[in-house]
Amino acid sequence: MAIDRRFLLAGTTAVAASAALPRIVQAQVAGPFVLPALPYTTNVLAPHIDGKTMDLHYDSHHRGYVMNLNASLKDYPSVAAMGLHEILSKLGEMPEAIRVAVRNYGGAHANHSMFWEVMGPGGGNPNGELFAAITRDFGGVHTLKGRFNDAGLRIFGTGWVMVTVTRDGKLALETSPNQDTPIMDGKQVLFGNDVWEHAYYLSYQNRRADYLKAWWNVVNWNKIAQRYAAAKAGTLTI
Repeated sequence: MAIDRRFLLAGTTAVAASAALPRIVQAQVAGPFVLPALPYTTNVLAPHIDGKTMDLHYDSHHRGYVMNLNASLKDYPSVAAMGLHEILSKLGEMPEAIRVAVRNYGGAHANHSMFWEVMGPGGGNPNGELFAAITRDFGGVHTLKGRFNDAGLRIFGTGWVMVTVTRDGKLALETSPNQDTPIMDGKQVLFGNDVWEHAYYLSYQNRRADYLKAWWNVVNWNKIAQRYAAAKAGTLTI
């Protein structure tokens, strides 16, 4: 994963530009989808995820995805009136002119909204029905973490590693390229980790394995348990 000087310079320029762009565009592009409020400040996940990375990731990248999604739907009011979960689960039915944009920006909005939710300081440990499901389907928390991290390392380029959950509570491990989400295949996402480089590069550079390992320190198992209960109740969306 060697990175040459031209790539680094280009990446730095792109990050600087994206950091300035979203607020300008947001004032110009209205729409039904909004950037969700973070349930914590951007520096509380340090040192595992540094505050600068969180600022850029949330306030530039995610904000940009939401604005681009809204811009893509401005001429499609019937689609804009749908919930994000419904749009993504019916991706194949979306008008061809916006299908790629919906896939990329809608998927990114769903993925990141989930991502912020399943992290936090002092998230505890899995217990109760969630712990039992992890033990049954993965052989234990330690095994889950190992398989999850290995799957994240095997993703070539950009993507996500996720745990999905069925209505009857069965868990499975999946990876998705780019900003795809299992929601597009009619599945429920319990939790997942972002392995795009913008999620970790400022602190970890090309050491994705270190990032994947450190990420478990900020997993909010209490919130994941709530999502697990919602999945079994049929109320989990994104």
